[in-house]
Amino acid sequence: MRLPIAMPSATLDVSVVIVNYNTGHLLPEMWQCLQSALGHLRVETIIVDNASRDDSIDVINRVCTGAKLIVNDGNVGFGRANNQALEHVHGRYVLLLNTDAFVAPDTLTMTVGHMDNHPTVGILGVKLVGRDGQMQPCCRYFPTPWNTFVARSGLKRFLPVVKMVDELDWTHDQVRLCDWVTGCYFLVRREVIEGVGLFDPRYFLYCEEMDLCRTVKKAGWQIAFYPHTQVVHIGGESAKTEGVALTSGNQISELQIESELLYFRKHHGLLGLLQYVLLAFFGDTVNIFRAFIKHQDRTNAKPVGIRASLLFRTRFGTSPTR
Repeated sequence: MRLPIAMPSATLDVSVVIVNYNTGHLLPEMWQCLQSALGHLRVETIIVDNASRDDSIDVINRVCTGAKLIVNDGNVGFGRANNQALEHVHGRYVLLLNTDAFVAPDTLTMTVGHMDNHPTVGILGVKLVGRDGQMQPCCRYFPTPWNTFVARSGLKRFLPVVKMVDELDWTHDQVRLCDWVTGCYFLVRREVIEGVGLFDPRYFLYCEEMDLCRTVKKAGWQIAFYPHTQVVHIGGESAKTEGVALTSGNQISELQIESELLYFRKHHGLLGLLQYVLLAFFGDTVNIFRAFIKHQDRTNAKPVGIRASLLFRTRFGTSPTR
């Protein structure tokens, strides 16, 4: 979506945009890591707070010195909050950085250097690991109704040829072009934003970076995974206070289901949306039956009702509920 963007500055390399929601406890570490990674780069930072209920504002004022702070009266969502910062960014690149993403000392300089040397790359992501050092999905394929069903029904082992969204079975040691990268460290070329905009504001949380990457690829830009530095990512800290969290295997929330409905309707049309919904219902039924015969927790039944409700509340994936 095209939105007003500030005029570029010849003296700024990167505009770092950070959206915060109730993650004041993470801000000091995130900020310290960011400051240690600036190197020779000229950087400005914009923090958008989505009406946090914790001590985030006090922490930002105390710790994040020099950052421009935008305070919202309510939680407008991840994508919309990032969009708000566009009228304040002046850098050659815009880095969207999560509060639960801790960059390595060389992350900014190496990724900006790669983008400078590869002008066809519009968006770049990096290797993501958890606190325990375990690899996280970070170089992804676009979802389809079919691969989403295969993943959630547990049928992947029977269908190894299906290209999954989160395919980790390859060596993450070379630069690789992909469909989309995760939004916790999301480096975007300014020309991309000037050409196609940033996030579709209909997504409150989830799918917004996937949607943008799809638009950016259609515009002729490349999406790149860069493995020669890494970011420690916790994940899900803000989402813990929103939506209906489920305890089933994939932690599907109401927010995520709604975003998927919006995404499939937008990019696959009504037929694709109906395929996604029918396969999802069938996959949920498979999981419920599996839990029943194994005498396991039956929380797999919850997505069925949520998805059916949201299908109508979103007018078959055409309008957000918030």
